[in-house]
Amino acid sequence: MTPSPRLAFLAGTILSAPLGAGLFTAPAHAQQSVALDEISVTSPSPIQASRPALGPATSVQTGILPVATNTFSPVTVVTQDQIARDQPRTLGDALFDRPGISATTYAPGAASRPIIRGLDNARVRIQENGIVNGGVSDLGEDHAVPVNPLVADRIEVIRGPATLRYGSGAIGGVVSADNNRVPTFIPANGVQGQVTTGFSSVDNGRLGAATVDAGADGIAVHADGFKTANDSYAIPGGIQRNSYNESQGGAVGISAIGDRGFVGISFSHYDAIYAIPGGVAEQDRTRLTPNQDRVLSRGEYRPLDGPFEVIRYWAGYSVYRHNEVGIGEDGIEGIQAIFKNREAEGRLELQHVPVDTAFGRLTGALGFQSDRRVINTQLESFLPKTESRANAVYLFEELELRPGTRLQAAGRYEVDRLSSTAAQFPADYAPVDGQDPFQYARTRRFAPKSASIGALQDLPYGFVASLNGSYVERGPTGYELFSQGPHDATATFEIGNPDLKKERARTVEASIRRAEGPLRLDATGYYTRYTGFIYRNFTGLVCDDDFASCGSGTENRQIVYQQQNATFYGAEIIGQYDVLPVGNGFAGVEAQFDFVRAQFDNGTNVPRIPPYRLGGGVYLRADGWFARVNLLHAFDHQATALFETPTPGYNDLRAELSYTKVVDPAIYGASAITLGVQGRNLLDDDIRNSTSFKKDEILLPGRNVRLFLTARF
Repeated sequence: MTPSPRLAFLAGTILSAPLGAGLFTAPAHAQQSVALDEISVTSPSPIQASRPALGPATSVQTGILPVATNTFSPVTVVTQDQIARDQPRTLGDALFDRPGISATTYAPGAASRPIIRGLDNARVRIQENGIVNGGVSDLGEDHAVPVNPLVADRIEVIRGPATLRYGSGAIGGVVSADNNRVPTFIPANGVQGQVTTGFSSVDNGRLGAATVDAGADGIAVHADGFKTANDSYAIPGGIQRNSYNESQGGAVGISAIGDRGFVGISFSHYDAIYAIPGGVAEQDRTRLTPNQDRVLSRGEYRPLDGPFEVIRYWAGYSVYRHNEVGIGEDGIEGIQAIFKNREAEGRLELQHVPVDTAFGRLTGALGFQSDRRVINTQLESFLPKTESRANAVYLFEELELRPGTRLQAAGRYEVDRLSSTAAQFPADYAPVDGQDPFQYARTRRFAPKSASIGALQDLPYGFVASLNGSYVERGPTGYELFSQGPHDATATFEIGNPDLKKERARTVEASIRRAEGPLRLDATGYYTRYTGFIYRNFTGLVCDDDFASCGSGTENRQIVYQQQNATFYGAEIIGQYDVLPVGNGFAGVEAQFDFVRAQFDNGTNVPRIPPYRLGGGVYLRADGWFARVNLLHAFDHQATALFETPTPGYNDLRAELSYTKVVDPAIYGASAITLGVQGRNLLDDDIRNSTSFKKDEILLPGRNVRLFLTARF
C-alpha cells in the first residue's frame, strides 16, 4: 500500500524524535563529539567565499552523514570515501537510495540515470566538473551516462532555486560529478592519490580505479583510469539474462597554478559495452557500445583590485557515439541503430567585490553560458538530426543582513533555438492508406526566464533553516518536438509535438539542517506547481516499426508528447545520532524517509514516480573500524498512471564491516589502507523499481556481497 500524507508526517516525527532526544540535554559525551569539517560545496551557487589557495575537497570521516548547511537549497553529497566503499558503476547506482533520488535502472550497473523528485531526462542535468556530460542519456533510458563515479572526488545533487545557475534543462535538479581532472591544487607532499579495487558476488563483478595528482613549481598534473567488468547478475531463483557489462576509461590533465589562480586543460576517454535485459531486448541479445572523447578547460583568476573579486571560466567539448547491436527483424545480428552527439559548452562567471550597504554586506556574481548540441542518428531511430543552441545570462546576489541571516535572489534569461525535421501526423494519429506523414524543416525559438528568492537563517543549537521560492521556465527539447518513430528502449512509437509551449514551474521549498555535534539532520519539504507539464500520452494504438503499422502492430505503444498542468509535492528526511561513545568514536542510530506525489489536474497520476521509502539502522565507528546494519523499506506503489501497473514494495537489508589502518608511506607506499565487506539485499528480496520502464520485465540484483580494498597515498 501507499502511505497517506498523515503517515508521511508521522514517519518524519518518529524519525526526528529519537534523533533529537537528548539534544537539548545532551550527555557529556555529546559535547566531545567528533569535530566535523564544514562541508563546502561549489555547485549550487557562483558566489564562493575567498580562499588563500586552492586545495583538495574537504574530507569527511567514514560513516558520517555529510550535511551542507551553508547553501540556500539542500544539497545531497556523496563523498569520495563513500564512493570507494559502495563502488557504484553508474551515477544511478551511487544515488539510488538517497532521500528524494531514484534511478531508471534500465540496465542495472550500466544504464541507470538519476531521477530527482520524480523528474528525469530533460529535467535533470548531469555534468562533470561543471560542464554537461555530453552523452544522449536524456534521449532514452537505455543510454548510459558516460561518467564513471569511481574516479570522482564527490557527487553533488542540487535541487531547488540553485539550478538556475545551469539552465532550464535543470528544472528538476543537477547531478554534478566533480574530480581533479583539471588540477586545481598542488599536493602538500608533491604527490597524492588513491587506488581502489573490489569484487561483487551477485555478478562476478571486478573493478579497479586509480587517481594520481602531483605537482611542483607552479605546475600540477593529474591522471586517472578505471576498468569494470560484470557477468549477468543473479536474481532470486535465477539469473537476469543479458545483463552483463564492461567499461573502461581515464583522463590526463595539467594546470599552471599561481598565487592569483590557475588555468588548466584535460582530455578524457570513455568506452563500454553493456547488454539490455528483459523482454524483446533480451531475446534479440541487444547491447550498446558507448564511446566518448572529451576536452575540458577551466580556470580562475583573483585580481588584486578592480570591481571583480574572482573571474572563473569553464569550457568543454565532447564527441559521443554508440551503436545499438542485436538481432533485427530479418533475423540477422548487426547494428540496428546509431546515435551520435557533438556538444560544446562554455560558462564565464564574474564575482564582484563585496559591497557594504545600509542593510548589510552584498556579494554576487554575474554569469554567461553558451551551449551548442548536434544529435545525429542513423538506421532505426526515432529522432531526425537535431541541432540546438542556447545562450544565457544569470545573476546571483546575496545579502548578509547580520551574522547568521542571509538573503539570496537570482535570475536567469535564456534564448534557445532548435532546428530539425518535423512531421505532420493525422489528428487521430491513425495512418491513412498510401499516405506517409508530411515532413518539413522546422525551427523553434524559446526564451525561458527564471527567478528565485531565498532566506538562510542560523538557529540555536547549530540548526540552520532555509526558505526558498522560485519560478522556472523550460523550453521543450528536440525529442519532445520532433520525435517520429519507434523507440525500442521504452517499447513506444514516439510522436513529437512541434507546437509545444514552454513549461513553467513554481516551487516553494523549506528545509532545516544540522551538521555539528552528535546530531546530523537534513530535512526538506517542497511543493511545485507545473503549468504546461510535458509528458508522453498513450493514444491507445499499438505500432510496429513504421507509422503505417499503427493500429495493427503489436510491439510499441504509440505515444504523443502533450502538455497538462500538474502538481508535485514531497519530503526528504535523513539523520544520524551518536548515542554512545565507544573507544575514540561512537555507536549511533540513523534513519531516513522520503516520498513524492505527482498528479495531473484531471486527477490522474504522473507515470513512473518513486515509492514512499522508510529506513533506518545502527552503526559503529571507532578505532579505525566501521560497522553498519540498515534496512530500507519501499512501500507498494499503487498511485499509478493510466496503463501503468502497480509495483510491489520490497525490503533491502544492508550491512557493512570495514577497517582502516593508517600506515607509514615509507614502508607500505600508502598512508592509509581500508579493507571491508558490504552486503546488499541480504534478504534476497524481489526488488522492482517503480520508476523503471523495465520493472515488469526484470528484477534488480539479488543478494550481493562485495569485497573492497582502497589504498591512499
